[in-house]
Order: sequence, then C-alpha cells, then structure tokens
Amino acid sequence: MTARLFIDGQWVAPASGETFEVIDPGNGKPFAEVARAGAADVDLAVKAARKAFDEGPWPRLSFAERGAVLRKMAALINERIDELAELEVRDNGKPLPEARWDIEDVAGCFEYYADTAEGFASEQSQPVTVGDDNFSSRVRKEPLGVVGAIVPWNFPMLMAAWKVAPALAAGCTVVLKPSEVTPMTALVYGEIAEAAGLPAGALNILTGFGPEVGAPLSEHPLVDKVAFTGSVPTGSKIMQAAAQDVKTISLELGGKSPFIVFADSDLEAAVEWIMFGIFWNQGEVCSATSRVLVERDMYEPLLARLSEECAKLKIGYGMDEDVLLGAIVNEAQHRKILDAIEKGKASDARLVYGGKVPEYPSEGYYIEPTIFADVPTDSFIWKEEIFGPVVCINPFDSEEEALREANDSEFGLGAAVMSKDLERCDRVAEGLRAGIVWINCSQPTFIEVPWGGYKRSGIGRELGRWGFEAYLETKQITSYHGGPWGWYIKG
Repeated sequence: MTARLFIDGQWVAPASGETFEVIDPGNGKPFAEVARAGAADVDLAVKAARKAFDEGPWPRLSFAERGAVLRKMAALINERIDELAELEVRDNGKPLPEARWDIEDVAGCFEYYADTAEGFASEQSQPVTVGDDNFSSRVRKEPLGVVGAIVPWNFPMLMAAWKVAPALAAGCTVVLKPSEVTPMTALVYGEIAEAAGLPAGALNILTGFGPEVGAPLSEHPLVDKVAFTGSVPTGSKIMQAAAQDVKTISLELGGKSPFIVFADSDLEAAVEWIMFGIFWNQGEVCSATSRVLVERDMYEPLLARLSEECAKLKIGYGMDEDVLLGAIVNEAQHRKILDAIEKGKASDARLVYGGKVPEYPSEGYYIEPTIFADVPTDSFIWKEEIFGPVVCINPFDSEEEALREANDSEFGLGAAVMSKDLERCDRVAEGLRAGIVWINCSQPTFIEVPWGGYKRSGIGRELGRWGFEAYLETKQITSYHGGPWGWYIKG
C-alpha cells in the first residue's frame, strides 16, 4: 500500500516509479517508503475526480445515502484507533495519548458530517418569497465540484478529516495531498474508502512534495476548489494559482496567538492553560498561544511557577510512558526552532527556562520547553510564528494596554483571556481580533463550531455547518406562473 498512490479506486505506482523515505522524528531513522507523485499523477487523479463528479454516483446520491457511507468510514476508523495512533506517533513524533485523541477526533469528525448530511436533506432546497406573485423562487444547495485538499504535518490525519469529511458529505469529489513529512495515515484513508464502499474517484490520495504535487493540483483547470492548511507563503502562492481560473479557496494559515492573563486569575490554572496552549503537540499548532500577556502583579510569580512545571515535563519518544513533550516533526523544523531561540537569546529578551536540546533522548529531534520573558515587541520571537515549544511572556498594566498588544499582529487565528471577572472576559473576547477566542482556557477544539482566522491567518471557516457549507454552491431557481409577458409581443 505505502509505495502506491490511490487514484480512481485503485492502488497504482507513480508515473515516475520514484519513492521517498518517511522518517521517524523520534529517532531520526526511516521507517517507511512511499510513492513520489508528480504532475502526471496529479492529472490522472484530478481527471478521475472530475469524471466521478460529472458522471459518477457520488454527487447524485441523497444526502442520507452519503451520510451512511461516512458513518461507515467513522466506524472503520474507530476499529483501528490504536493502530492509527501508533502510526501517527512514528510519522509525527507526538506523544501517544495526543495521537490517540487525534484519531478519536478523526472518527468523530466523520460521524459529525454523517449527521450533518443526513439532516441537510430537508434544507437542500428552500423557497424564497419574491415581490411578484407571478414568480416563485427557491434556493438550492449543490456540491461544489472537485476539491484539491492540501494538509500539513502537525495533525496529519485530523487535518485531512477536516477537509475530506465535509467535502464528501456535501457530494464533492476530492484529491488529497498530505504533507510529504507525514503521509502515512493519509494513505489509510484509501483503505477506509475501499472498505466503506466509497465510489471510485470520489477520493484520490497523492503522496509527494509541494512543488511536484501541491502546485500542479492548485493550478489544475479541472479543480473547482482548493482547501489548504499551512504556511502563509504557500497560502499566498495557492491564491495566485487559484486566481488564474477563479477557483474557490479556503485557507487556514499561520498564527501568533495572544493569551491575556489578569492578576485575579488562579495561578495554577493559568500555568496549566499556558502550558497546554504552547506545549501541546510540541507547540506545532497554528493557534498556539505563544504570546502571553500577564498583568504585572502576577508576572514574576507566574514565571517562577511556570518554570517549575516546565522542569517536570518528561521529554521523549512518543510511545514511551508519561511523555508529555515528544519529538519535533523533522530535522528542518528542529533547526528552524533552534534558530528562532538563538534570535531570542540575541535580543534583549530574558531566557527564563530551556532554550536548548536536551541530553536525552540522544537520537531524534527534541527541544526543551522554552520560556522567554521581557520580550521586545519588535523582536522576531514576539512577532513571528516559531511553531515549536517556545513561549514569549510580557507584563501589562491595564486592560487597554493588553488588548492593544494582543491585537498588534498580522495574524488573527486564535486568542485567549483569563480572569475571574467574566464580564471583563466577555468584553476582552469581543475586542480581540481573532477568529477563535478562548475564555479561561486555551486550545480546546470542537467539531461543532467554526475554525478559521482574521487577517493573514486565512480565508473561510472549517468545522461545524460552516465547514460543510464551504463545499456547497448556492443556486437560485425561479419560475414564472403568469399569463403572456407581453413586453415585446403585444396582444
């Protein structure tokens, strides 16, 4: 399976015959070999998806029938949670409990969109009253078409589910391109699709590199929508490519999310949620609350307590017991994070904890949890997304100052606020320029509510009904019921 591509319901070799190795970041060693797709394979996959959409049964099934297939896919994923979680650990480096939670969420995502599809049948066509009794109108929702889904390496199977499940529920056909860094669980979707009875061509899976697969997929004239999660520079290129054919796009890009902590907060709760907001998944999270603003009276006590807890974090291979901070996904990202830490050290920021590679494990790509304080707000580490276990913390003296500093970013994906004063929390939440705001917590994510950002953090929303409707087109159908129109032909 792993040295093949999934195109038109078949496992096929890439046109070039080439493969590439997949590295386990926990030990830095290859553990699998997968097919290296290219532009010719993209063309085959897109044409298969196009034919499946234009001529195949999938878009023509009822919403209830599609929902039944998605529910079967969810059940098949549930049966393989342990296997898939272990595969995700080897592919990505995250601790096993986190990986298991991810795969449970994958199954939950397919179940949710099965429910959504089944419940949407009565809403597909809705009458609309117009201002002339001679006419009746209705608005109909229809599947958008062929979707190119390009997903990142930080939550490999889950980020694919966020796109594949709602797109299939809507009746679209999909070409899925996982990250070349973490392709393994995406390929399992091919096995799941086969077992669930998904028609050929409805889901196609291409493993390969961005310039060789992602770019031609984004540019392909038979693709109707590109759904992308990843970096701002790549998102910008996808926008440019999509503009040539005026494709629909949705983009979930970077973040540098703020977390405002007021002095009346419980210290232990603040430390817990700050850690969850930046050290979950090794900080390789677009919405990670990596800029923390703490009211001055709590500032030094919080730094001391946070340092104490960071010292207790067990760093190690994701399959080892009690590990809370796993491996960075690959050598390139490891080096990028270490370079950012060096820039922090070279600035006037105060290194409070961490900032280096731990002595153990001796193999693989690991970094200590890192805390910077008193960070210049024009510095690299305060402004730029690091995508690693590095948190920057600054004091503030007033609500107005905290809100101003929090919003002073080109990003606007997530934000958090903590206080026992819930009215203040609501006020600050409404003032934060971000698509997702957490009160007295950081990072909880639910399938039922929209996910996406303001500013350079992206375009559109995933999850919930918003994520489903992003894969539907809206059609107006108007009928005339009157007598002769008589505009040109009189009498």
